[in-house]
Amino acid sequence: MNKNPADGVMTLEQAKKWRETLRSQGKKLVITNGCFDIMHRGHAAYLYESRSLGDALLVLVNSDASVSRLKGPERPVVDQYSRCYMLCALASVDAAVVFDGERCDRELRELAADLYVKGGDYTLEKLDPTERAALEEAGTEIRFKPFVPGFSTTTIIEKIRR
Repeated sequence: MNKNPADGVMTLEQAKKWRETLRSQGKKLVITNGCFDIMHRGHAAYLYESRSLGDALLVLVNSDASVSRLKGPERPVVDQYSRCYMLCALASVDAAVVFDGERCDRELRELAADLYVKGGDYTLEKLDPTERAALEEAGTEIRFKPFVPGFSTTTIIEKIRR
């Protein structure tokens, strides 16, 4: 079945209602987060694997301002709505929500997912303490997925510049 990616781009309030519907149906929500500035195979594999751990996958996406603060003034390359739309166009992603802070502890706490997945460059000790505390407070299980070697947005941007 073909889905309209725009339907998956949600506000936090919309996502909270959707989350409650999933919970009432006994479905397991998986959440991850990131910039997802230029989509690549590593992102696709990571999102596919994350989705396979539950019934629905929600991606918290850094806002344009947040990406600029984290990655520098030339980023993001792709605007926040377009990044969310492209994520939701993937079969493995059910919804995307933009967050403006450097951290998404508020969103993690309020959405209270069953499972949180982060890429392989993270460990429990490397997780931001406020995000980790929000996940623990919400009773969310935390898992880490290995990266697909050779894929990164920074490497792609450097290759384009050459």
